[in-house]
Amino acid sequence: MPRPPASPIASSDPLWVFGYGSLMWRPGFAYDEKHIATVTGFHRSFCVLSFHHRGTEANPGLVLGLDEGGTCTGLAFRVPPAKRDETIAYLREREQVTNVYREIWLPAVIDGIGTVSTLAYVVDREHAQYSGALSDEVKLALIRQGSGISGLNPDYVRATHAHLLEMGIEDDDMARLVAAL
Repeated sequence: MPRPPASPIASSDPLWVFGYGSLMWRPGFAYDEKHIATVTGFHRSFCVLSFHHRGTEANPGLVLGLDEGGTCTGLAFRVPPAKRDETIAYLREREQVTNVYREIWLPAVIDGIGTVSTLAYVVDREHAQYSGALSDEVKLALIRQGSGISGLNPDYVRATHAHLLEMGIEDDDMARLVAAL
């Protein structure tokens, strides 16, 4: 496993975590506050074949990755310093099961707060589970068949879409897929 990048923040400072998919509606860690946040240089994309959480190697599902290019609006969670190491360990166990995601630090803009350095998980384009761009038909086939330890893939897509709508975020790609499911 590659060595995680050094933190740009002191261990006595709060940790900010950026979520763009299931972390938004099922973070799984304690936090003090959460805010809508935007990162630049990456976008939310159904580009990860799920072999664990929402599928298997024999019947992969399709989940979101933070892929290169564009911008992405999601949530930034503020974790107190006392929970920092525990949260990072949890996130590594959850997000890096097959190492399809790279752990990086991204600047995220939060209205009323400014720019904070967030821990984020971006897709590794060289990984075998990276699907790249797919047609809606292929995406739907993968999503419909996907079922893993975290549940059914269609439930993941619907829950993420619902959470984005609650936040006032329109995602046309996701809306099309949810309507077709």
